[in-house]
Amino acid sequence: MSLRKILARDDSRLEWSNTRLVRECLQGKQEAWSALIDRYRNLIYSIPIKYDFTADEATDIFQSVCLEMLSELKNLREPEALPKWIMQVAAHKCFHRKQQRLRVTVADPRKELEKQTVPALAEGILSQAEQEQALREAIAALPPRCRKLVTMLFFEEPARPYREVAASLGIALGSVGFIRQRCLDRLRKRLDEAGF
Repeated sequence: MSLRKILARDDSRLEWSNTRLVRECLQGKQEAWSALIDRYRNLIYSIPIKYDFTADEATDIFQSVCLEMLSELKNLREPEALPKWIMQVAAHKCFHRKQQRLRVTVADPRKELEKQTVPALAEGILSQAEQEQALREAIAALPPRCRKLVTMLFFEEPARPYREVAASLGIALGSVGFIRQRCLDRLRKRLDEAGF
């Protein structure tokens, strides 16, 4: 499911805290597991993509991370740390996949240099993934109209003209700019509160 579809739908599960999400998952509720995967799908996929894995490899890593979440979620001490834990698990899976690749390839001095730079690369990838996830969470926490407006203006390609946005939201054309600014102010505030 694309970020646009996730942001555009009005789903009460989007408002669940990570604590509630983890609790419901641990109680075996399928709806909670679906919400967990919906919320963090893009985060999980983004990490192997940043490691330059193919789409198929990213899918394998995604599945591996999901399996680890299923088996290890009960050991998560602080549910609100869920996104960071997921990023760590995904980065760990990527790092090991890269190491396996390096072992299989013929000894090459250039590959040895690549092997040494992977941990530094991982830190940058995790930092970027954390920022992207904070943005996804901040957008998902916006009121539905703001979420739709931000999605239409900034996540669709090509971006929709104000006239189409106004018609889709049922607002006056002259109001789009004002509402856009209010929504961006709310988004900025949420990101500031998250430390970004």
